[in-house]
Amino acid sequence: MNKTGWIVGFLSVLLLGCAQPLPPQNNAKEKPSGVTIPYERYQLENGLTVILHQDTSDPLVHVDVTYHVGSAREDVGHSGFAHFFEHMMFQGSAHVADEQHFSMITEAGGDMNGTTNSDRTNYYQTVPRNHLEKVLWLESDRMGFLLPAVTQQKFENQRETVKNERAQRIDNQPYGLRSERISEALYPAGHPYSWPVIGYVEDLDRVGVDDLKAFFQRWYGPNNAILTIGGDIDIEQTKRWVKKYFGEIPRGPEVERQQKTPVKLDSPRYLTLEDNVHLPFIQMTFPTVYARHPDEAPLDVLADILGGGKTSIFYKNLVVSGKTVQAGVSHPCRELACEFQLLALANPAVTTNLDSLYADFYAALEEFEVRGVQQDDLDRVKMSIEAGTIFGLQSVARKVSSLANGQLYAGEPDLVQTDIDRYNAVTKDDVMRVYEQYIKNNPAVVLSIVPEGQTAMAVQKPNYSVPARELPANATTPVAVANITTQSQFDRSVIPATGPAPVVNVPDFWEATYRNNIPVLGAQTQETPTVTLAINLEGGPLLDPTDKAGLASMTAQMLNESSQARDSITLANELAKLGSSIRFGASGRFMTIYASSLTKNLQPTLDILLEKLLTPAFLASDFAQIQQRTLQAMQQQLKSPNILASRARDLVNYGKQNRVSLPDDGVVSTVSNITLDDVKQFYATFVNPDQANIVVVGDIDKPAVMQLLTRFDGWLAKPYSIPQYAAFPEYEQANIFLVDKPNAVQSVVDFTQRSLPYDATGEFFRMRLMNFPLGGNFNSRINLNLREDKGFTYGAGSSFSGGKTLGVFSAGGDMNALNTLDSINEIISEIQHYKAQGPTEGEMALMKNAFTQSDALRYETPSSKSQFLRHLLVYDLDRNYTQKQLEIINSIDAQTLQSLAQKHLVLDDMQLIVVGDAQALRAELESLKRPIIELDVPN
Repeated sequence: MNKTGWIVGFLSVLLLGCAQPLPPQNNAKEKPSGVTIPYERYQLENGLTVILHQDTSDPLVHVDVTYHVGSAREDVGHSGFAHFFEHMMFQGSAHVADEQHFSMITEAGGDMNGTTNSDRTNYYQTVPRNHLEKVLWLESDRMGFLLPAVTQQKFENQRETVKNERAQRIDNQPYGLRSERISEALYPAGHPYSWPVIGYVEDLDRVGVDDLKAFFQRWYGPNNAILTIGGDIDIEQTKRWVKKYFGEIPRGPEVERQQKTPVKLDSPRYLTLEDNVHLPFIQMTFPTVYARHPDEAPLDVLADILGGGKTSIFYKNLVVSGKTVQAGVSHPCRELACEFQLLALANPAVTTNLDSLYADFYAALEEFEVRGVQQDDLDRVKMSIEAGTIFGLQSVARKVSSLANGQLYAGEPDLVQTDIDRYNAVTKDDVMRVYEQYIKNNPAVVLSIVPEGQTAMAVQKPNYSVPARELPANATTPVAVANITTQSQFDRSVIPATGPAPVVNVPDFWEATYRNNIPVLGAQTQETPTVTLAINLEGGPLLDPTDKAGLASMTAQMLNESSQARDSITLANELAKLGSSIRFGASGRFMTIYASSLTKNLQPTLDILLEKLLTPAFLASDFAQIQQRTLQAMQQQLKSPNILASRARDLVNYGKQNRVSLPDDGVVSTVSNITLDDVKQFYATFVNPDQANIVVVGDIDKPAVMQLLTRFDGWLAKPYSIPQYAAFPEYEQANIFLVDKPNAVQSVVDFTQRSLPYDATGEFFRMRLMNFPLGGNFNSRINLNLREDKGFTYGAGSSFSGGKTLGVFSAGGDMNALNTLDSINEIISEIQHYKAQGPTEGEMALMKNAFTQSDALRYETPSSKSQFLRHLLVYDLDRNYTQKQLEIINSIDAQTLQSLAQKHLVLDDMQLIVVGDAQALRAELESLKRPIIELDVPN
């Protein structure tokens, strides 16, 4: 993915730079012109920087606490500490009980999480505005009073959770070690970026709880933190709360900024990694500069020209040619160093070794050198910046994140206009200069990832191996933890009172009918000059013949390609210069036509949409490329344990005779059956407005929308029907369906059965309420048991999911392979106990508050408003259905939920799917006294 698109769409976490210390006085900022985020900035005496942004458009607040500590601050031999602390900071503090942080935010109807990267760690919450004081109490308690609550037991438990996370996200995933191996080769030993953010398991096993406490004392003081609050806030009241809760926390040790440390290579470094993959992979990584260096922007533009989507040289030479399934160029930057990355997933049907792709990389660079920089290249980047900036203004969370990161890395919160200006100033000469300086004839790290046993496919022979880690002598020396006690001037054990809940109404919207039979819903918003249009055609993948599953998806992909007048690359270029997006997709029971645009560019965007929709070219060359790419990607998907589990779940629940037992995009055997004539026939029969609905949200009123829709008058309806389902499988007993994934370090466990389809105010809705205490939130019984108590998993839960005609229950997660049987037994136990006892009084209160107070967050952005309106149309709901839901929530009792659990959580009716190492698991699974059926998922 190219970076120029996201860097403006609110300057994500990687937008970094240098800063000067803030003076303690108030530092309110109002930029006189351009695109800005208004804010007020000041600093407490203890060094805490506070940034406030008022946005009264929705009754919510977003609170972000960012610490300038990431994995780059760790010592050799102590990798993973910053990420480890991301976990520990949710385990309670002196005045906040274990798991209370999660439960309080959940009970408030809020959202929360934490993230860690090389350069910083942040913790954030979005809650209804009346819970702001409570969030500040929570955040201040873990900043100033965490260590008294850090115990050996919590340390051991979270260490296992982190190891499970690493297994799930890295060790058990295809290509999971890619970034780790490149960093080890690109950066010298001891460089802050030479080890992974999540850390090495041996480092996590080596350290003790006192090491972790000492790390906290060194880096988590208020003078190394930024508190950013945005949303519907009273500025003066917020300042008083900030002073009360954070002002008495003592300043921590002084923190110096790290030196910028971009690296240079003397010669190319070739690495080969054998992995459980189908698609060979190659990545070339050139070291460049550091974030906010003057050359960062022209390097980003260079990356976009070379590999930033359909308009790029890489796409033309490597993807269109069929040599690769995916290819791209990016220039990710961090605080201390940037990397220029050229990547490709080879198509093994065409590319038999990575040497040829390596040569193609250099051929693309040489082509660029001859071609040079064109005006369209710069125009695309400039419009990408403008559109990304404006769309980014739709969310308080993104604005808060942008302000926090701007302050952290550049000492200037609002960098939006600065970056617009920075990229607009890039010239053709700048781009050619950075190519000559950083890429041409420069050595790179070249990583080949090949299927196990096929090292001959790699680029050259490996000439570099990562040196053995040399740990400093003090790596295992016990550390001294300072005995620091903060005396509070008030009773912090008293939870702040919550003010009156804001009254949240569903978004105002209008209704209309287009051409007498197509329902249209619209919502006019004026927060940003943008418009989104969604046309939903009912049927989608359900219209596929089972032996040609994936036909709807393939048709949608073809509609994303060439028209009769212009090829797909030309169309993509025009859309990029407009800052617009158009896509056709097919999933569930719908084909969806989606367009987003700046209001000023809506007319030309719709011109392109109609060109694609009404006059598709359906070129044989486009079809061959998409089909081959799809087939190869499907082969790779089968390397993912979660994909295997999903395939197995659908097959077990719906049976191979039903289309719904297969993925929306089909499987290898069915996609291979599809011809271009099939696509043309599907388009002629089903891509029409016979069963359509339309949703429009944005800076446009009803008359303007209805006038625009007249441009679709030539798109004629042709009646069609959606096939009925065949009979679903019935099982005489509960079985274990075992899907083999040899040598898997984790097992995917899933108890599943068919259940009720969606309803808004009936039994399905009540079942969701019933499931909430069992497995529907972080503090649910299943997750607290398997993750927080036993340390078997990174996360586990249960859910009832329902569509218009089908529903399914699922309970499980990705478990440590050594604890597979124990995890299964614990899930069984939790379900049995819940049915026998029902929810507790506390669980009922948590569920009711979580569901009733979450409306403040539901309708903030145009996207969320659009989803709400689509939901009304798909399920034919009354606009006041949410009020009926509130009445149900407030009146439902524990006995009703227990009765629902007894009715719908029948273990003897549930099939158990296990994806893991069958040879290692079979014997222990036999103890469950269920028949074991080895299952091959369809392909």
